[in-house]
Amino acid sequence: MAAVQRLLRAAASSSSAGAAATGRRHMTAPAGFGFAEAERRRRPPQDRNVQWVFLGCPGVGKGTYASRLSRLLAVPHIATGDLVRDELASTGPLAAQLKEIVNQGKLVSDEIIISLLSKRLKKGEEKGESGFILDGFPRTVNQAEILDGVTDIDMVVNLKLREDIIVQKCLGRRICGQCGKNFNLACIDVKAENGLPPIYMSPLLPPKNCMSKLKTRDDDTDEVVRNRLRIYNEMSQPVEDFYQKQGKVLEFDLPGGIPESWPKLLQVLNLEDQEELKLATA
Repeated sequence: MAAVQRLLRAAASSSSAGAAATGRRHMTAPAGFGFAEAERRRRPPQDRNVQWVFLGCPGVGKGTYASRLSRLLAVPHIATGDLVRDELASTGPLAAQLKEIVNQGKLVSDEIIISLLSKRLKKGEEKGESGFILDGFPRTVNQAEILDGVTDIDMVVNLKLREDIIVQKCLGRRICGQCGKNFNLACIDVKAENGLPPIYMSPLLPPKNCMSKLKTRDDDTDEVVRNRLRIYNEMSQPVEDFYQKQGKVLEFDLPGGIPESWPKLLQVLNLEDQEELKLATA
């Protein structure tokens, strides 16, 4: 963790992406990767030090599943989207610049993301954190190379969901202005067609005391959401290819909402037998 923080900080202050990646060491997945990782995940929580990356377009649910796995495996969930939102809510020098970028549906630059992540990892190091599940990073090959230069990424979970469903999900998102909790008013019920399976996602409705206090995120408009998805799709394939070459990518097509998807995700990760740990994520 300390090595990651040092290199990310150095990369943020460097004016050359190539210089930041000069010392990169190329890593390949070990033989029998899936079986080796299954054994590692079955160690007691205090012995785990998983270092995973979650990929997937904005709104797919990376944060939902990464945070559940974070509790399950006792490692920190670090979401760059949350880091950006925290900075937006602050009075720091980046807040105004970030607000303009986010409201236009643009992606935040590598330099800013690396700076924010550097600060977060430093705080975690001071608290004695070990391992991580990264959500929203790396987003570019340059970021992947920086990360790959100093630490082993054990596995990359790539969440997939149809774009039309993601748009519905994003437009249904709401935040309670009082308690800060996230909800979703969209009830998604897509029938099977053209060889695609049906998908049902029930709404995540707020309690009555939150209903009148719901707010929509500034960047959750149809135009901004679709622009964000377009930019992500253009940039994501090289990152997926980067990790595919290392044999570390687990592709997971979400079959529905949390009740349908969570058990199947646990199954493909060989975690479904850990009933006592699943209770911690309920």
